[in-house]
Amino acid sequence: MIGRSRRIPAGAFFWYDQMKVAIVGAGLIGRAWAIVFARGGSSVELYDQNQSQCEAATMWIDQSLIAMHEHGLIAEPQAIRARISIAASLDQALAGASHVQESVVERVETKQELFAEIEKHATGDAILTSSSSAIMPSVIFGKLKSRHRCLVAHPMNPPHLAPIVELCGADFTSQSALQRANELMTTCGMSVVVLQKEIEGFILNRLQHALLNEAFRLIEDGYVSPHDLDKTLKDGLALRWSFMGPIETIDLNAPGGVRDYMNRYGEMVARIGMSQAESRPWSDLATSAMETSCRKGLAIADISAAQVWRDQRLMALARHKKEVETKE
Repeated sequence: MIGRSRRIPAGAFFWYDQMKVAIVGAGLIGRAWAIVFARGGSSVELYDQNQSQCEAATMWIDQSLIAMHEHGLIAEPQAIRARISIAASLDQALAGASHVQESVVERVETKQELFAEIEKHATGDAILTSSSSAIMPSVIFGKLKSRHRCLVAHPMNPPHLAPIVELCGADFTSQSALQRANELMTTCGMSVVVLQKEIEGFILNRLQHALLNEAFRLIEDGYVSPHDLDKTLKDGLALRWSFMGPIETIDLNAPGGVRDYMNRYGEMVARIGMSQAESRPWSDLATSAMETSCRKGLAIADISAAQVWRDQRLMALARHKKEVETKE
């Protein structure tokens, strides 16, 4: 299991070893979810209306499992692979599934239409979840008759290497549905965050976009180059954030803890915050500056290879965190 050991409900491994998960959408997120759920012991059927996506997903899953095994993240890649199959139709994928994970394009109408179809064919007690990165569950599921079993399960990309998943229900989502999704994700090695109420963008993307908005402002206004801005994160803040969050960070950055930190730096934080309060559209000037910087080091044709490099680095980091946390 990736990351710090987590409490698993009694009997969970037996139950989830028996269950089937349907994944609808075989793109980058859907194919990674297939590994996550199969790693947790479930049988997985992956469906996409585009057959070429399924073929690409199969090759990617095979290669990813080999790489994860080489990095010590999984023990039995063949057993995990054997639990993943491609469904010939949506009906086949949904038949007998206890959990449905949708991972199609991020468009409201597309997701609404798809879930209307899923609701017709999924078993009556199946949990229906969307991988949406920003759309609130009340928007996606609000018109469904069985919306009590529906919620968003938003991962970070790629979910088989980044264990965070945000569970967000609407007012109509039952506690039972949230609990079942929580137990399944935990069994699969995910680090679960449960939102107390829905909000567009959830937690991860609201934090990410707040940082991006300030980054773009600093670049556009000429304070820093895109290259040096990235260095500020990867060689600075991200080193701490790889094993502790910002609240824990400031708690350790003052001898008297978080209250001492706010007493020392609160006025400065407020002053800087006021200068960041302006909300600007993402400008073409900043976009052009970032594109020029990025293309100096990486051609568009090489992005796929760079994604493989990224995943290799994430695997190495995951292995390091696993080894360190096992010793704690």
